[in-house]
Amino acid sequence: MTKSINRRNLLRGSAVVGVGALAAPAVHAQEGQTLKMQAAWGGGIFLENAQSYVDRVNEMSGGSLKIELLPVNSVVKTSQMQDAVHRGVLDAAHYVPAYWYSKSKTASLFGTGPCFGWSSQEVLGWVNYGGGQQLFDELMGSLGLNVVSFFNSPMPAQPLGWFKNHITSADQMNGLKYRTVGLAADVLLEMGMSVVQLPGGEIQPAMKSGLIDAAEFNNPTSDRDFGMQDVSKHYHLASFHQSQEFFEVTFNKDKYNALAPELQAILKYASEAENSNFYWHNTKRYADDLVTLAEEQGVNVYRTPDSVMEAQLKAWDIVVDRISGEDPFFAKVVDSQKTYAKTVMNYLNLNQPDYKLAYKHYFG
Repeated sequence: MTKSINRRNLLRGSAVVGVGALAAPAVHAQEGQTLKMQAAWGGGIFLENAQSYVDRVNEMSGGSLKIELLPVNSVVKTSQMQDAVHRGVLDAAHYVPAYWYSKSKTASLFGTGPCFGWSSQEVLGWVNYGGGQQLFDELMGSLGLNVVSFFNSPMPAQPLGWFKNHITSADQMNGLKYRTVGLAADVLLEMGMSVVQLPGGEIQPAMKSGLIDAAEFNNPTSDRDFGMQDVSKHYHLASFHQSQEFFEVTFNKDKYNALAPELQAILKYASEAENSNFYWHNTKRYADDLVTLAEEQGVNVYRTPDSVMEAQLKAWDIVVDRISGEDPFFAKVVDSQKTYAKTVMNYLNLNQPDYKLAYKHYFG
C-alpha cells in the first residue's frame, strides 16, 4: 500500500513510494541543519525580540532547520558582525543597519534616515512595496557583500533621551556631548552638538563619569534596564533624530541559497510575522516602564519642544543634501523614499482621525 505523503518526512529525506523525484538529495542533506546567529544584544528586550524571531523559525521548520541564537560578542564584536556573516564565520546576525553604516551612509536610510512624515511602519512598507528591498540588494551588490537580509519590527520613534537639565529650546543643545549612532550623528553635529558613538552598555557609565552630557539609546524599557534613571532625571520623548528604525536579520548568502525554497520562505515570513509581535509586545512594555520611571523612580518625563524638532528637520535637510551631492546612490534611495512617503502619507494624513483628540476626551 502506498504511504501518504508527509511534508515533514519529505524534508527529512524519508522514503516515500512513488515520489522519488520529490525526495531530492539537496533536501535530504538539510536534515537537522543549524544556523548560528549572533545578536547585537547581550540581554534585555532586544535579545528577547531576537529570540522571538528564532523561535518562530524553529517552530515553523518542524525540525528541518534550527537557528541557535548567540548573545553579543559571542564570536565577534558587534562592529564585525556583518563581515563575519559575509565570510561565513557566522551564519546569520540580528542587529540594525546603523551598526555598519560606516561602510556606506546609505545603510542608515534603511532605518535611521530622515523623516519624510512617516513612521517605521511606512518605511517597512517602502522596503516591501516601494522598491526599498531592491535598492538594498543593489547596495549589497555594490559593496560586494555575500549576504541576504530581511527587515522587521517597526520601532516607535526613539526619545531624544536623557539630559542633565530640562531642555526647553534648541539653543540648549549647542555644545552638549551627546551619544547617538548612524546618520543621527551627522544631524546633531549640524545642530552644534559634540557627538560620541558608544555601544549601548557603555552609555550609562559614560554619562555617570561626565564623558557625555546627554544620551539616547532607543526606548524606556532598554533605558531603564541600563540604569539611565540613576544618572539623569530629565527624560525627553519624541525626536526626529531616529524617528523610524527596525531590525535587520542577515544571512550568509551561500548558506541561504543552499536551503530548500520552503526553508528560505520560513526565514522571510517569520520576519514578517515578527513585525506584528514586536509592535504589540514592545509597545506595552515601553508604556509600562515609562510609568515606572515617572511614578516610582522620580524621572521627569517631557515631550521634546517643537523648536528642537524643527531644528532637527533643518539639520536633516543640510545633511541629506550634502551626502546626496557626494553619493548618487544615496540620492537615488532618498528620491525613492520621498516618492513613496508623499503618496502614502498624503492618504494616511487625510484619512486618520486625530487620535490624540480622542485620548484627551477619555483620559484628560
